This record gives sequence, C-alpha cells and structure tokens, in this order.
Amino acid sequence: MKNKFFKIISLAILVLFVTSCTKTLDRKPFYDVTSANVYANFSNYKSILAKLYAGLAVSGQQGPSGRPDIFGIDEGFSSYLRQYWQLQELASDEAVIGWNDGTIKDLHNMTWTASNEFIRMMYDRIFYQVSLCNEFIRETTDDKLADRRITGSDLVEAKKFHNEAKFLRALSYYHAIDMFGSVPFVLETDPIGSFFPTQTSRASLFAWIETELKALESLLTPARQNEYGRADQAAVWMLLAKLYLNAAVYTGTARHSDCITYCNKIINAGYTLASEYRLNFLADNNTSPEMIFTVSFDGLRTKSWGAMTYLVHAPVGGNMNPTLWGINGGWGGLRTTKAIVNLFPSTTGTPDSRGMFHTSGQNLEIVDISQFTNGYPITKYKNLTSTGAKGSDPDGNFPDTDFPLFRLADVYLMYAECVLATNADKTTALTYINALRQRAYGNSSGNITATDLTLDFLLKERARELNWEAHRRQDLIRFEKYPGFAGFYTGSAYVWPWKGGVAGGVGVGSHRTLYPIPSTDIGANPNLVQNSGY
Repeated sequence: MKNKFFKIISLAILVLFVTSCTKTLDRKPFYDVTSANVYANFSNYKSILAKLYAGLAVSGQQGPSGRPDIFGIDEGFSSYLRQYWQLQELASDEAVIGWNDGTIKDLHNMTWTASNEFIRMMYDRIFYQVSLCNEFIRETTDDKLADRRITGSDLVEAKKFHNEAKFLRALSYYHAIDMFGSVPFVLETDPIGSFFPTQTSRASLFAWIETELKALESLLTPARQNEYGRADQAAVWMLLAKLYLNAAVYTGTARHSDCITYCNKIINAGYTLASEYRLNFLADNNTSPEMIFTVSFDGLRTKSWGAMTYLVHAPVGGNMNPTLWGINGGWGGLRTTKAIVNLFPSTTGTPDSRGMFHTSGQNLEIVDISQFTNGYPITKYKNLTSTGAKGSDPDGNFPDTDFPLFRLADVYLMYAECVLATNADKTTALTYINALRQRAYGNSSGNITATDLTLDFLLKERARELNWEAHRRQDLIRFEKYPGFAGFYTGSAYVWPWKGGVAGGVGVGSHRTLYPIPSTDIGANPNLVQNSGY
C-alpha cells in the first residue's frame, strides 16, 4: 500500500509556483489548468490530496529540485520536515550542525533573530501548507461536490479526502502554535483576494485546533484501516493527545486527564511495539506495527535534498563508511552533545540499544562545532532495510526511510507523564515504560520500579527513546528546563554544550521559548504583533 500511494504522490503536480506570504495566505493556488476543470473530474482528487501529504516531505514539483514551491532559499533547505526537525532539535541539547550555511548555527547557539532565514522558511512552509489545505477544503464542500454531480462511492471518498485535508491543516496550525504562538489565522471560508489576515491568540488557536480535531474524530477512517501514510482516527487522537500534553504551555491550563483519555484510545486501537527499536528507522519502517502517522518517503518517487535525505546523509562523515547507511556519501554535519550521550550507561556495547552513536574517531567534547569529529553522530536513520538491503534509489541518494512523526512509544511516555502529573495509579504506566526498556535492553535488566518513575526520569527516558525525532525542544519547554517558562512542573532551566553560544552553555532569555514571526511578514502585514523579546 505504501508503493500504491507513492505512485499517486508522484503524479501530484497540479499545484505550481505558490509563494508563501502571510498577507496573501488566502490566495488561491495557481494551476496549469483551472480549478473548475481539475475538480470537475473526481479522478483528480486523490492526486491533489497526495500533494497535501507531499507538502510535508518534498520541496517542489520536480524532485529533487528545479521547480520549488517557495522561492528565496536553496530548495534543499526549504522542505517542511527538514526545517521542523531543525527548529525542534538544533535549538536543544540533542543536535549541533557543523556547517556555515547562513545563520544555521544561530539555532543551537540560541541567538536567532527575526531575520533568520531558517525560521522564516519554517513559518512560510506552515502557511504554504495551510493555503493548499484551505483550497482543497474549499473545493470539496458538500455544495461544490453536489454542483459537480459527484455521487455514490466517489462522494464518500471525496468527503474522506476533505476531512483528511482538515487534519493536515490542523497539524500545521499545531506546529504554528508550538513554535510561533500567536499567528495569522485563515480558513477556507475567508475571502479569496488581497487582505491582511488577523492574528489569533495562542489560546484561541488552541481552542480552534481542539474543536476541529474533535469534529474530525468520528469522520476519519478507523484506526489502522487507511492506506499507509494517510491520516486516520488514531492520527487525530494522537494530535489531540499532543495538544493536551502541552496545554499548560499553550494556554496556562493543564489538560493531563484529557491527554490520558486519548492515549488510551490509541493504545486500545491495536498498535504494538516493533520487536526491535532499530526497525522504526530503516528503509522498510513502514512495516513497523507502532507507526501511527509518518511523513513518508520513497527513494524513486519522493526525491528531495531535504527531509529524510538530510537526516540520513548529514550525520555521516569522518571515518564512517556511508555504505553501512545505504547511501553513496556522507555530508558531515549533524552530531549530538554529551548531554544526550551521558544519558546512556555506555557508548560502546551499551545494553540499551537506543544508544546509537558513532564514537570511532569522534570526540565527546565539542570544542569546535564546525569540526565534524567534535561530538557523536546519532546513527539511527538508515537507508537499509531490516534485512540489510539498500533502499530503492540505485544511486544511493534518496532514502525509502519514513519519518516517525507519531509512534506508539511516545504514547506510552505521554501516558506515564500525565499519570505522574495527576497523581494517578502508576501501575499501568510502569508497565508501559518497562515495555520500552525491555525492548531496549533485550531483557528485564533495565526495568525500573515505581519509585524510579519520576518526572525527571521521564524527561531523560523521552530523550533516550525519542532522540532526533523532533520532540526535544518541546519537551524541555514543557518540563521547564528551557528558560523562562514557569508552569505545571515547576522545574528549572539547565544548560547544555554551546547553549547561548558558549562552550559550557549559558542561560538565555525567556523569549526563546517562542520563535519570532519573521520580519518579512511583520513588515508585510500591519495586523501582526511580534513575539516579545524580538
């Protein structure tokens, strides 16, 4: 089913040359043919929907480059997933990058400004994606479908596609609320034409996402019944759980009990842990039974110099043999800090299989970020299958590996965190955590007791289980280890190597818990107010 959907994605080239500018967020995308012609024929609908999913993965209309969705930056830098990963991981203790591309080092140094081009690209990608979703939703309303005489099974499918587009729009608005807080807000019901979108508050956007997802809960395909790579009920439940998990940050009011409710729905839907941790990060990870929603890739049909191509190539360098990762060469960029390495009992022959580090020829201490040999690369993402076969791209450039945006292990960890936050019975939570650790250790030697299960332990366990999966910045903010947020857990900020641009790490301003709205949009839209501190 993965290949079937990717054949459709490879045909999803209707949307061309849409620039992302907030003041024209409502703009109708430009097509080679008119929307009226495209939507008159139901056979086109799935290809257009596939473009919405592909918007999370690829950067334009001609893989891997040449016809970009968004102009003004190298196309490899512009992919949604690449920028999302960088803003969640480089601005934390989990990742550094050795390149001198523009202002990329400002992310880990936490010295970014509103002119940072990588922050701008994430912002632009979010609202480009929203604009595509709005257009599809607008063109697949009940009235439009009736006018086009779409009936029977085609009508049923069209409504499913409509609701999946709503989920994808909610996902992007969730990314907006997490990274930017108060943002411009436009729906399919807003007029098409030039106008300045108004800025909605973080709390209001939270309420809209919650309402939208609850409405979709009963409308999407039942959990585990949709084509691989497409959203279903469980994806909605997961996004609601993530929203509730971070509610204290987004609104000032904790919603841990609601998070538990939706974690239980996912757990009871029949997902199971993969037998081995590594199976979640390989070229055939679409077979993992714990995947809830992925950003999906195929080495022949979704070619991009960003996204998973970046995450597989960029941590390979030094004396590493690229063929062991199923690729034709390394880019010598990404490593982690000792703050993460030290969470594991050993880096060579570690009993915890999640401790995937390349140590040969590497220094644990990062004296100079620009030197690839300073810091340990994390080696979890590979373009090799579970049997050791290389991915489908014969040149070894573009991986088949899917990005695990939502997987069951995170649900177990969220459940345990919310149980501790509400002082509920730890028994079930302990079972879930020990299931993760038994898989990691291969036996019960890593099991913990109820006394060991604390919030501090869970933050560390999340880093062990979910490292380089784009959760860390959010986790540190929620646990109050980032600066400036005083919330439910009453934690304290901490430093890591090169935080604040200093080798040993220093504290930074509280405004760093949000990214700035790009100065380009502040200048373009008089309705926007910049986030505090920028």
